[in-house]
Amino acid sequence: MPFLGQDWRSPGWRWVKTEDGWKRCEPFSPALKDGNNQLNDISHTVILTGDDEDEEIYSTEDCEFAAKKRKKDHFRNNADSQCFYREKWIYVHKESTRERHGYCTLGEAFNRLDFSSAIQDIRRFNYVVKLLQLIAKSQLTSLSGAAQKNYFNILDKIVRKVMEDQYNPRLIKDLLQDLSSTLCILIRGVGKSVLVGNINIWICRLETILLWQQQLKNLQMNKQVNNGLTLSDLPLHMLNNILYRFSDGWDIITLGQVTPTLYMLSEDRQLWKKLCQYHFAEKQFCRHLIPSEKGHIDWKLMYFALQKYYPIKEQYGDTLHFCRHCSILFWKDTGHPCTASDPNTCLMPVSPQHFIDLFKF
Repeated sequence: MPFLGQDWRSPGWRWVKTEDGWKRCEPFSPALKDGNNQLNDISHTVILTGDDEDEEIYSTEDCEFAAKKRKKDHFRNNADSQCFYREKWIYVHKESTRERHGYCTLGEAFNRLDFSSAIQDIRRFNYVVKLLQLIAKSQLTSLSGAAQKNYFNILDKIVRKVMEDQYNPRLIKDLLQDLSSTLCILIRGVGKSVLVGNINIWICRLETILLWQQQLKNLQMNKQVNNGLTLSDLPLHMLNNILYRFSDGWDIITLGQVTPTLYMLSEDRQLWKKLCQYHFAEKQFCRHLIPSEKGHIDWKLMYFALQKYYPIKEQYGDTLHFCRHCSILFWKDTGHPCTASDPNTCLMPVSPQHFIDLFKF
């Protein structure tokens, strides 16, 4: 005789559908508990008045369906009651095995790794922004609906952080420019592309991006009031050493606009020559030689010319790491459950482009 319960497989837990899939409701969560109490406080018979002012009595079965629907809407709309992944690592599997069914996708990794908290760490901020920029250029349509929603939620937090801290707005402007260009192309060819959700949602997202771009354009840097030692008070050799630590030409130009002394140091030919030698090979120099009026090589123009043809080296304070022994992707400072005798020999830093390449099949 079959079991006549609602679900014979259910162990008795409450399950809630969230952006990341079905989650088990934890009884100790006060937000979930209050939401359940409010939604359970419903009678078994509901009287509704229609347009014709005739009263219609719903049965207990209809009431249960209505209660379930209200619960679903409640957990969908109440952001405080949603459960999100807070994991620092994920197992990357590319094929089905006896132990695991299916494979890990880019959207799943993007959802499960805690990028939302990573942007609060200044060492990881540029890494996450660069990853979002690469996804915007080519991988946006490969994300699931939940991953796309998570993508824009993280982007919203990034813009808010930049507006509050004025940290690296140029990097965010480039990200928003690439994302708006991609969305314009996808929205025009909506019949040919893969856009999860209604087209009006994407139009609203595009309008939000344009609003963010305008806000960043009007962003005013706050002047720091400090009566102590300033950058201009440092000796010339220390200022020169600071400039030699920069790996981005635009950062050197920006710093050179602060004072006439820094401008003089930022125009040093040897500085730009070292920068070109760091990012590019000697064979690449020969193809794009740009002599100055005095017959010398203009290394500053060389740098920006070579940047158009070849990728520059990327530097990040902290990156994701991949363990070749157990195929786990993780943040290095949090560690992972590795079974190797010497885990440090199995670690490999993962650049933003490598992160995307891990999930190409």
